Amino acid sequence: MPPVCVNEGGPASRIRVDGRLRLEQEAAVGASGCEALRRWQARCGEILTVTDADQRCYRARLICWQQDEARLVPFELLAEPESPVDIWVYQALPEKERFEWILQKLTEIGVQRVVPFVSARSTTLAQRDAPQPKSHRWPEVVRRAARQCRRAQLPQLTAVVDWPTLLADLALADVKLLLAEKGPRWSLAEGLGRQRPQQVAVIVGPEGGFTDEEIAAAQAAGAVPLMLGPRLLRSETAALVAAALVQGRVGDYV
Repeated sequence: MPPVCVNEGGPASRIRVDGRLRLEQEAAVGASGCEALRRWQARCGEILTVTDADQRCYRARLICWQQDEARLVPFELLAEPESPVDIWVYQALPEKERFEWILQKLTEIGVQRVVPFVSARSTTLAQRDAPQPKSHRWPEVVRRAARQCRRAQLPQLTAVVDWPTLLADLALADVKLLLAEKGPRWSLAEGLGRQRPQQVAVIVGPEGGFTDEEIAAAQAAGAVPLMLGPRLLRSETAALVAAALVQGRVGDYV
């Protein structure tokens, strides 16, 4: 599958300033910070969240930028806007425009990584783009949402993957949660366990749910099946509720 929707987010997209920032005092951004500015597709005059050498975050206005050197003026000190836990949402491709809405809201919730995937009962990228190709807009949806909610770094948006690739990728997460409608299910507290994980993967299926074979394969890969409550949720609703609940239990929602 072609990587038409890749967005290079993650820690490398954090705009770092080598020195210590002072409010209303102009500061220089070095080469690494300029690379992050490129990932944000920043423009002069834009307001962004930046991090200084003391790991403090500021709102700052980019006043000039030429090649590998830029200058900005910080005007507001912020609390750390990134969650202490990395939440990775694996989302089965939905139909129509719902994925753009999912991307926007997951970015606002503080998700670090979004992996769209194709499963037995989901739509495919070719079907999704058949009437009018729109997947090329997904990275810009993420960037706009990240700017709006003052994120310090962009969530990573990967290429669309197939089910075997998803299962292999799950090995990187400390906790794997599979939102399943049938079979034995755990509570969210049981799924997360007593330890505070660093990476939590949430796997959200299509409207038709997962097949028995997919559930068995995910469990073999270490995923814990769970249901969020007694009511059946739409795929996009389940993704947001699950991410918010994880933030509330092990992240920065209080």
